[in-house]
Amino acid sequence: MDSVDRSAVTPNKSKSRLARTFAKVLHIRAVTGIAPDDGIQKINSPENVKSNLVKNKSHLQPFDDEDEKLCSRAATEAFVAKLFASVSSVKAAYAQLQYAQSPYDPDGIQTADEMVVSELKNVSELKQCYLKKQIDESSPETTQILAEIQEQKSLLKTYEIMGKKLDSQLKLKDSELTFLREKLEEANKENKLLEKRLNSSGQLSSALDNVHLSSLSPSHFITFVRQTIKSIRSFVRLLISEMESAEWDLDAAASSIEPGVAFWKNSHKCYAFESFVCREMFDGFNQPDYSISKESLPEQKKRRRVFFEGFRELKSVKPMDYLAWKPKSAFAKFCRAKYLTLIHPKMETSLFGNLDQRNLANAGEYPETTFFAAFAEMAKRIWLLHCLALSFKPEASIFQVNKRSRFSEVYMESVSEEAFLSSDGSPESEPRVAFTVFPGFRIGKTAVQCQVYLC
Repeated sequence: MDSVDRSAVTPNKSKSRLARTFAKVLHIRAVTGIAPDDGIQKINSPENVKSNLVKNKSHLQPFDDEDEKLCSRAATEAFVAKLFASVSSVKAAYAQLQYAQSPYDPDGIQTADEMVVSELKNVSELKQCYLKKQIDESSPETTQILAEIQEQKSLLKTYEIMGKKLDSQLKLKDSELTFLREKLEEANKENKLLEKRLNSSGQLSSALDNVHLSSLSPSHFITFVRQTIKSIRSFVRLLISEMESAEWDLDAAASSIEPGVAFWKNSHKCYAFESFVCREMFDGFNQPDYSISKESLPEQKKRRRVFFEGFRELKSVKPMDYLAWKPKSAFAKFCRAKYLTLIHPKMETSLFGNLDQRNLANAGEYPETTFFAAFAEMAKRIWLLHCLALSFKPEASIFQVNKRSRFSEVYMESVSEEAFLSSDGSPESEPRVAFTVFPGFRIGKTAVQCQVYLC
């Protein structure tokens, strides 16, 4: 059996060796130029062999150049990826340094500072490698992938730090918002207290709640006059604001109200609008009632009591609520008539683009607008002053001074001080009245000064 097996295997091995030998011979022939020719071997000269080798090398050269370019490109891309990764690491370290500064963290600042320095050294090393053309060409694909991973980690760290910083800023804003809300609540409380002191249901209630008709004095009237002036000025500010929004020429409007007046300051032109409102609103002030004729009025004592009770009834009620409660009352008729007189149709159209408020007033209704509410509050103060004036014995009367009248401290109060000084700064001897801003009143022997603008 053994001899049979060896004899069977030997021919196969011999054939394999023969094939390998034959292949080597063919390869040598191809390189050296030895080729058969009609059964006779033809050997090339050494020059031919050298020429064949050069030709073979020239055929392989383009492939070697292309491989070298690809390797160089891959190495460059890997280098750029490492550079971007290093820059991202610097940004992350710097972000960490900024975050550690607020709130102040000395350990965090030191650690972040070391990281920044380390990453800057890496960037400097990459710069030197690039300048010296010492770019590492081993495993560029692996280097590029690792660099991109490092860049993404640095970006993620930067975003995490930014998120922490935004969270801290949000907490700071929340604390500031809480503080401002507390201040707003305090301011609102103070405003309510001031409003309670200044509005008709506040100071008037405290000043006149316990006052009876028999104990009524001029001091009560003077207090109410001051509050009425404030209400008129508040409405005038709103009116001027609406006119400015409608692009009115306020200079021309002031000149048409008080022609020929040279105002000391541009802001003083508001006094012209106040005088206009006062003239319209106080017209007929000494008449007992706009809806009752004198013949039908009760006797004087009863009439005084009627007006005083009317004053007490209205003073503690909001004007819009009172108009809804008693739409046909004397105050409602006064309010409607004065609005239609004061606000001309052309003015209302210019200010609001329509005549809706006027149409409602003509129809016996009352617009629920901010402008009309402010007007109603002013009208309420003037109507209450009217009722209070007719509650005195003798009745309080209204007066104003003529233009160019000499200024008198007994009957007048100047709304500006500029008129008391001449152009060179010396006191002016005889300032003159340009126009009356707010009228004055007489209650028996007591005079309530009118407010005037001096020229």
